[in-house]
Amino acid sequence: MASHNLKFKRIMFKVSGEALMGNLPFGHDPVTIQRICQDIVEVCKLGIQVSLVVGGGNIFRGSSAAAIGIERSTADYMGMLATVMNAIALQSSLEALGTSTRVVSAIPMTSICEPYIRRRAIRHMEKGRVVIFAAGTGNPFFTTDTASTLRAIEMNCDALFKGTQVDGVYSADPKKNVDAKHYTNLHYKQVIQDDLMVMDASAITLARDNKLPIVVFSIKEQGSFARVVQGKGKYTLITEE
Repeated sequence: MASHNLKFKRIMFKVSGEALMGNLPFGHDPVTIQRICQDIVEVCKLGIQVSLVVGGGNIFRGSSAAAIGIERSTADYMGMLATVMNAIALQSSLEALGTSTRVVSAIPMTSICEPYIRRRAIRHMEKGRVVIFAAGTGNPFFTTDTASTLRAIEMNCDALFKGTQVDGVYSADPKKNVDAKHYTNLHYKQVIQDDLMVMDASAITLARDNKLPIVVFSIKEQGSFARVVQGKGKYTLITEE
């Protein structure tokens, strides 16, 4: 299927570090990582240029470390290094599936990946490579949600896809509240006003200011990414009013 038949030509996919754990309490579950990477390859085969931002919560979480006495900036830098480890794990799995990738890091570490240079990253995507953005924004006090929004805007992406453990945004945690309402469409303003906890407020505000649509869906089921990219399945679309 050619890309001009689809809504999106270039997209950002935000993967949480926790998603890479599968059912493990910590670290990497190879089966889950391979499944997520197979989904990414499936989307690439639709003719869509894909970039990724990955979190680090399966290895290290800066905010948690700060709570036990590590200075916040230091803790956040440690979290950024965790995202680099996850980026390399995804790169390895994607390339094993025959997909060309580049890991680019906001913190230069040239022995293992490229430094982030916007024009070079765009060129990689134009050549059909999956670009994996590591180390967040390179600055403490910013989450990988904000990093994924920032990079999506810099890469001129048509939308940001956030893969979660539930199939969209709900009025409350659907695992704890059976009466929680699922939203098919939301406005940025409503997400912030109702404190819906999809992404942090700075990420939502940045998306709103740059008119970047956000699609929230579940990555627990094989093939869900490709379905949602084509407008099928269950998800929540966050846009302007």
